[in-house]
Amino acid sequence: MAQPGDRRGVAFAAIVVVIAAVGIYLTMWPDPGEEPEPGPVATTSAAGAPAPTSRPLATASSAPFDVYSYLPLSKEQLAAAADLAERFTAVYGTFRYDEDPAAYAGRLKAYTTAELGGILARTMTSAGTIERNRSDEIVSTATARVKEIRQIDKSSVVFVVTESRQVTAKSGNQQVTDDLAVTVSQSGTDWRIFEVLPATEGQDGDPA
Repeated sequence: MAQPGDRRGVAFAAIVVVIAAVGIYLTMWPDPGEEPEPGPVATTSAAGAPAPTSRPLATASSAPFDVYSYLPLSKEQLAAAADLAERFTAVYGTFRYDEDPAAYAGRLKAYTTAELGGILARTMTSAGTIERNRSDEIVSTATARVKEIRQIDKSSVVFVVTESRQVTAKSGNQQVTDDLAVTVSQSGTDWRIFEVLPATEGQDGDPA
């Protein structure tokens, strides 16, 4: 039969075991104030995702696209305006020293608005222009070709037209090439040249 002292020893040993177990449990339970440590990050989806493509977002397409449906002028109107710009520019660059300057100005007026025709006539028939052409015996023959469309709206188009002139003169023969900004404006059902300037001057060409 166990003595009282023995029973107290056994009870004390049991209490020690319980306290130790509680201590171990508390050390394993996370502190409410602490953030849980992050677990391992799953990389399966990232590793399996396709690599980003280097193909541009906008690429050449073979699908039909009618650019004229997005413009304020029809294909026929643009073609007529471009043809007028080319024909005017060829006439503008074709002249000779021994012709009547008024005849040259008259040819230009056939293509232009009344205002521009008057400006060009005054320039071409000025004493300084006539004297320079005659003294050097200048003969200029030009061809012209539309290079690009600079601006377009429902009643006017600004073309950049390349003018190529073969010039013979006492001072020497030369081939001259210039880019001109030629504004073609609508006049009723017809078109007229509204303005002509060197392309480098950045003409807006608003006939309004």
